[in-house]
Amino acid sequence: MSRTTDLRGHHRDRDRGQVTVEFLGMTPTILITLVVLWQLVLVGYTFTLAGNAADEAVRAATAAEPGGARDGACQQAGLDTLSGAWAGGASVNCATGGGFVTADVKLSVPILFPGTLSFPFDVEGHAGAVEEEDGVK
Repeated sequence: MSRTTDLRGHHRDRDRGQVTVEFLGMTPTILITLVVLWQLVLVGYTFTLAGNAADEAVRAATAAEPGGARDGACQQAGLDTLSGAWAGGASVNCATGGGFVTADVKLSVPILFPGTLSFPFDVEGHAGAVEEEDGVK
């Protein structure tokens, strides 16, 4: 019986640091997975921001008077919905034609941290709405 106890104790001593070694070996894989997931969240969030900014821009444009005031209101509303990190590289373009107002928003996708480096491609958001009439005739 003492021989069995010795064998079990011997195996325990030999495997004592195995969990630590396995964890240290997996740490880079875990960190890389977290970084990739975070980057995918940023890409998705950028798509959401672009769509929302385009919606807000076209909503403001339909309520403004046609002409220069409409373009200014459209661009301002599109940029106002973006935080500083995304607004820096954003472009908002508005167009009116055939009783329809459209807004296109382009945003840069940040690499890991908003406001630092960006990928060389842009995310686009597009929205459209029918022009509002002043009153019923």
